[in-house]
Amino acid sequence: MEFKQLANDKESKARAGLITTDHGTIETPIFMPVGTVASVKGVHQRELKNDINPDIILGNTYHLYLRPQTTILEEAGGLHKFMNWDRNILTDSGGYQVYSLSANRKIKEEGVKFKSHIDGSYHVFTPENVMEIQRSIGADIIMAFDECTPYPCDYNYAKRSMHMTHRWLDRCMQHLKTLPFKYDYAQTFFPIVQGSTYKDLRRQSAEYIANVGAEGNAIGGLSVGEPAEEMYAMTEVVCDILPQDKPRYLMGVGTPINILENIALGVDMFDCVMPTRNARNGMLFTANGTINIKNKKWENDFSPIDDMGITFVDTDYSKAYLKHLFSVNELLGKQIATIHNLGFYLWLVREARKHIIDGDFGVWKDIMVKQMDKRL
Repeated sequence: MEFKQLANDKESKARAGLITTDHGTIETPIFMPVGTVASVKGVHQRELKNDINPDIILGNTYHLYLRPQTTILEEAGGLHKFMNWDRNILTDSGGYQVYSLSANRKIKEEGVKFKSHIDGSYHVFTPENVMEIQRSIGADIIMAFDECTPYPCDYNYAKRSMHMTHRWLDRCMQHLKTLPFKYDYAQTFFPIVQGSTYKDLRRQSAEYIANVGAEGNAIGGLSVGEPAEEMYAMTEVVCDILPQDKPRYLMGVGTPINILENIALGVDMFDCVMPTRNARNGMLFTANGTINIKNKKWENDFSPIDDMGITFVDTDYSKAYLKHLFSVNELLGKQIATIHNLGFYLWLVREARKHIIDGDFGVWKDIMVKQMDKRL
């Protein structure tokens, strides 16, 4: 993998760049649609390419390990061929899913024993077998196995967890040396900074991860319930330490406003289920604020979904039509809303990129944050 910076904003730490892998070029900053189970929920791959057009999507190690299982993925020739996706894929390590199974898992130095949410069967994730699983899945970018701490989190627990995450990182890297690539392209490994919302722990973790010398780095354990200002504070601390010449990935973030504010702090890559999950519940993101399309006020509003003319579907559907589809529980409504939200997120990071290159990102960001911070 190669990362090249093309421009830096004068008023902030935002930067525009290019990541190049064997599956193509990724323009940064980038938002990665979440394709948890080898599918971006509710969106056909054709629509994903034509309407949303992301350079990279995300897959989930925990879910793909359970279904369809790595043996099936290997027989298919890897996740790209299995889901007919010829662009970049990133897989997380399953650490966040293990965190979310707090009632059904036990964390030890060796790894994590957890109970499947599907059939209750028990499984174990270790740094070593998670690297093996991600080799089998075959994503272009793979993540270290880490523990994602909850919020709020006791300082001593956060400290112990951080050091264990570092030890797990060492084991991941050592084991990767013994694992050849399974397919005809290379994989890039990202370690993950942890440390909860404690600045001294975040500094320690960022320094440890920076010294590893990986081709890219991730920031985990944020967007788990902490106030946005704490998220920004932790991101700023970490980005000031992580290498300038490597891409930075903020995991699981977030709202459109979160994304712009973190771009300003030096983050290059994002993912979140919010645009797809909110879409299925009738919540739409637009340049002028959020819309609950289920509200009665939209039933005779025949204006476009986004009044700025930003549309991401073949036909410019009206708010009234989309409200009708949700009222009658028509699946097409959720599909249109999902394509719109994902398209808006990709539009937003691409506009951010243009303004970084043009040199007026800071002014544009402040205007957009004010506009989007409204309920329409």
